[in-house]
Amino acid sequence: MNADAGIGRELRESFPGIDLTEQQTRDRIPTFWVTREKLVQVLRFLKEDTTPRYRMLFDLTAIDERVRVHREGQPPADFTVVYHLLCLDPVQEVRLKVALSGDTPVIPSITGLWASANWYEREAWDLFGIRFEMHPNLRRILMPLTWQGHPLRKEHPARATEMGPFRLTEEKQEAEQAALQFHPEEWGLRRSTEDHDFMFLNIGPQHPGTHGVIRLVLQLDGEEIVDVVPEIGFHHRGAEKMGERQSWHTYIPYTDRVDYLGGVMNNLPYVLAVEKLAGIEVPDRVKVIRVMLCELFRLSSHLVWYGTFAQDVGQLSPVFYTFNDRERVLGIIETVCGARMHPNWFRIGGVAADLPKGWDRLVREVLAYLPPRLKEYDGMVMGNRILKARTVGIGRYTAEQAIEWGVTGPGLRATGLEWDLRKKRPYSGYENFEFDIPTGRNGDCYDRGLVRVEEMRQSLRIIEQCVRNMPAGPCKADHPLATPPRKDRTMQDIETLITHFLSVSWGPVIPAGEACVMVEATKGLNSYYLVSDKDTISYRTRIRSPSFPHMQAVPWISRGAMVPDLLAILGSVDYVLADIDR
Repeated sequence: MNADAGIGRELRESFPGIDLTEQQTRDRIPTFWVTREKLVQVLRFLKEDTTPRYRMLFDLTAIDERVRVHREGQPPADFTVVYHLLCLDPVQEVRLKVALSGDTPVIPSITGLWASANWYEREAWDLFGIRFEMHPNLRRILMPLTWQGHPLRKEHPARATEMGPFRLTEEKQEAEQAALQFHPEEWGLRRSTEDHDFMFLNIGPQHPGTHGVIRLVLQLDGEEIVDVVPEIGFHHRGAEKMGERQSWHTYIPYTDRVDYLGGVMNNLPYVLAVEKLAGIEVPDRVKVIRVMLCELFRLSSHLVWYGTFAQDVGQLSPVFYTFNDRERVLGIIETVCGARMHPNWFRIGGVAADLPKGWDRLVREVLAYLPPRLKEYDGMVMGNRILKARTVGIGRYTAEQAIEWGVTGPGLRATGLEWDLRKKRPYSGYENFEFDIPTGRNGDCYDRGLVRVEEMRQSLRIIEQCVRNMPAGPCKADHPLATPPRKDRTMQDIETLITHFLSVSWGPVIPAGEACVMVEATKGLNSYYLVSDKDTISYRTRIRSPSFPHMQAVPWISRGAMVPDLLAILGSVDYVLADIDR
C-alpha cells in the first residue's frame, strides 16, 4: 500500500500546481481526479515515466453521476470517465477520474497512448454518449447502429416494460437492413490498389468457427488477411444495466451468465467487491470452498476449450473425449451447487449451503481419473504434427505487446511472462496453496494451448489440497449484511425477524462507496467495479471481462496470416461471446 500511496506525491512533484483531488475508496486503490486538459499528460506520465510504470490500461468506463446522492469529497460532475491502470510487477493499481458536465460531454481520446483504448472509448460513447475527441472511428459497438439514446444513462429505461411496444414497420426494416451493410471506407479500408482489388469475406454472425454470434469481416489479398473488422454486440443483454435494478443479492445469478463457462468465477469478483464495500470478512472454510469450486470450473472451461480447439484445426475425436471428462467435473458441481453451468452458489458473506455428505469421495474420483486422461491427450492433441503445423508460429505476440493490448491470463503467460494474480496478489486464501505458474515461450497459438493444458494439472493440485485441508467451521459470515442473513435468531424477537424479512425481500443496504476486485478467471483477469449510493441496489456495476480486450487484439495478430490461420487464432484466444458483449 505504501508504494501505491506514493503515486500521489510523485504526480504533484511532476506537475506543480496541478488540480489533483484524491478520493478515498473502499478498495484503497489510489484514486485521483484530474482535469480533462491535463488528462493525457498525466496518463502518459503514469505509463512511461513513473517507477514502477503502469503499462496496462486495465479498464476505461464511465459513471452517470446526475442522481447520485453520496459524493462527499468529489468534484461536481454530471458524468465521470474512469481510467483504471495496472502495473504488473509489483502489482499496483491507480485510478484516474475526470469530471464532465453537460448533456453532451467531451474528453480527449487516448488511443494515441493505448491502442486498446479504441473499443473502451467506443463503448463509453455507445452507452453514455461521451464523445472522445480525435478517436479514429467513434461509433456504436454493443448497441445496433440504429439504436436511439445511450442505455447506461439514468434516464434510459432499464426494462422493456418501460418502453412502448415493439413495431417493425417497413421503414424500420429497411433502415435495419441498410445498417447491416459493410462499407470498407468507414473503417479506413481500401477496396483496391492501382494493380488489384481486395476481396471482403464475411464470416458469421452464424459460423461454427466463431464459437458464438459474432461477425468478422476480412479484407483479403488473395488468401492473405490484410485486416479484420470484428462486429460484436449480438450477445449484448445489458448485464451492467441490470445491476442498477436488481438488489445486491438477486444480481448474483446474472453474473453466472457473463462467462457462462466460468460459473462461480463470475460470482467471485462480484461478491468479493460487495464484501469489500460492506466490510465483511468470510470464514476460512468459505475461502477454501470458493477456491475449490473456482478450480473445478477452471477445469470445466479448459476442457471445453481443449476439445473445440482441436476441432477448429481438423481433429474430430478429442472433443468427444474432453466433453465426456467435463461431465464428470460438472457432476461434482451439480452435487454441490444443485446446478451445472449456472450454479448461483456464492453468496455475499459465504456460500449458499455447506458441502454435502460424500463430496470428498466424488472429488477424489475425478482427481484419480483426469491425470492419465490428460497425459493421453498430450500425444493425441498437442503432440499431433498437423495441429503443430497449424498453430506453431501463428498469432504470435510478445509480453510487451500483450500488456499494451490488455491481454491477460493464459494469453499473457504464453509469452513467457510468469504472472498469475493468484500468486502475485493472492485473494480468497490462494496464498495457502502450492501450485506453479505455467508459461510458454513464443506467445503463439500453440503455446497458448500448452499453458491451458498445464493449468488443468495445476488446478488438480489445488483441488487436492482443498480436499486434504478443508477447514471446519461455518459456511457464512456472522455479519448483518451477509445475504441471506442467518436465521438462528429470527424466532427470538420481532426486531430480528423484521430485519431478516427486509434483508431477504429488499436486500441489504450496502454502505456508500466504491470498490473494484479482480480475479484470475478462466480466460484472464475479470473484475467488478461497484459504486454504492447507500441503497439496496448498485448505483453502477462495471464488468471488466477478459474476452473484450482479447477480441480487440485479434485483427492485430491476424494481419499477414492466411484465412485458415484465423480459425486457429480464434480457438487459441478462448473467448466467450457473452463475456465480450455482457
